[in-house]
Amino acid sequence: MIVKDYMTSDVVHVEIPGNRDDVLKILKRTGISGVPVIKNKKIVGIITRKDLLSKPEETQLGLLMTAKPITIEPDMEISEAARILVTKHIRRLPVVENNHLVGLLSVADVIHALAQSKVKEEIKDKYTSKTFALWEETPLPVVGRVMEISGVDAIPILDAENKLQGIISERDLIRSSSIEDSVGVSDFSNGTDDDEWTWESIRDNHTISFGISRVQLPNRPVKLAMVKNVVAVPQNAEVSECALKMRRSRVDQLPVINGDKKLVAMLYDRDLIRAFCNEEPE
Repeated sequence: MIVKDYMTSDVVHVEIPGNRDDVLKILKRTGISGVPVIKNKKIVGIITRKDLLSKPEETQLGLLMTAKPITIEPDMEISEAARILVTKHIRRLPVVENNHLVGLLSVADVIHALAQSKVKEEIKDKYTSKTFALWEETPLPVVGRVMEISGVDAIPILDAENKLQGIISERDLIRSSSIEDSVGVSDFSNGTDDDEWTWESIRDNHTISFGISRVQLPNRPVKLAMVKNVVAVPQNAEVSECALKMRRSRVDQLPVINGDKKLVAMLYDRDLIRAFCNEEPE
C-alpha cells in the first residue's frame, strides 16, 4: 500500500495573502479539519480547526498556521506515513513531488487503507482510550474551552440519566461558529490615579479605538449542535471493522460500549492507525 493510492489529489487550499474568514468558510463547507497554505506555488504551512478555535481573534494566515509542515512523497508506504502521523501527533501530511503539492494524506485516508487490510485484532485495551463526558445542557463556549484544555477532538454527551445522547466534535463547533466584530478601546493616559501630581482637569487622555474580529461560539446548549445518531462499537470489535465504520459514517471517533450498552471508552482514528505501525497508545 502506497500513499498515492489513498491520498486526496484535488487538495483544497488557501493562499497567502489571504484571511481567516476564507479558511472558516472552507472548513464549514467541506467538513475537512485543515487546509494547506500555499505561497508562490509552494506549501508553507497548515491551518486546522484547532488553530481557529484556539486563536479566535487572529486573522492573519501567517500567524494562524503551523509553518514548515512535514511533507512526504507519493511513493511512500502507507505504514511509514501512519508512523509519522502517530509519532508527530498530526492529522495530515502534504504530499509533494518536485517541490509542488500533489496531494494530501490525512488520518481518514489511512483509515480507508486500514479498512481494506482485514486486521482481525480486537480493539479492547490496546487501541481504546479512557474518556469523560459532558451534560447535554453544557453551553457551547464551555465545550470549546474544555476541548482546548483537554486536547481531545470529540466528547460524548450524556443526558440527566447518564445515557449517551450524542457526540460533539471540533467539526461541529466550527459549523456552529460565526465571525463576531466588535470595537475595543485602549487608554493611553499619561497620568494614573496613583499619581498625586496628576489632576483630572489636566490629565492628558489618549484613547484608541480598534476593531476586533473573532471566531465566536453561540451561547446555546451542546445538544443543539451535537451529532445525535451515534455509531458505537463493542469492546471486542475488530480493527478493520471499526475502520470501515469510521469511513462509512465519516467520523473520527467511535464510542465503545460494554454488554450493558454503557459507555466505557472512546476509539479515536489517530489511535486506530497504530495498527499499521505497532505503536502503543500513550
